[in-house]
Amino acid sequence: MLFDTAIGQCGIGWSESGLACVQLPEATSRDTQKRLCTLLPGACRAIAPKSVEQAITGIAAVLRGEGKNLSYVNLDMRLVSPFYQRVYEVTRKVPPGVTVTYGDIAICIGSPGAARAVGQALGRNPFAIVVPCHRVVAANGNMCGFSAHGGTATKLRLLTIEGALNGQQLRAG
Repeated sequence: MLFDTAIGQCGIGWSESGLACVQLPEATSRDTQKRLCTLLPGACRAIAPKSVEQAITGIAAVLRGEGKNLSYVNLDMRLVSPFYQRVYEVTRKVPPGVTVTYGDIAICIGSPGAARAVGQALGRNPFAIVVPCHRVVAANGNMCGFSAHGGTATKLRLLTIEGALNGQQLRAG
């Protein structure tokens, strides 16, 4: 299902267990839909249940810069490894307007040497915005890669919307 936000049409998919994926806008709505179908092969169009509608409302609010907390959104992480689940659970706790490093997340999950693995997990994050991977940056201030369409420019845009930069200049890596 596609839905409108301040940054374009996002996509969302769900199961009985919760959100299965959130897709940030691609170059076109058609591309966003294609990407969503790639993430959820065999999914069918359906009317969103109330919990998904609430998630959509919350995601749209975050993308308007309202600083909404999305901790109430249930995620279906059955297809995600235990390590990735820990990374996503900790990353969900990073509030709007704040950035942390990959190393910070690694320390929080009890794997202080795993910053690169944290980066890989966040690069494969199927729950964009709900798991706010855009709030995680390199220790040296570089943005590094960002897997969403637009790369680090999109990451900077999301951080700007949230007021996370507060006068600091993060650099595209």
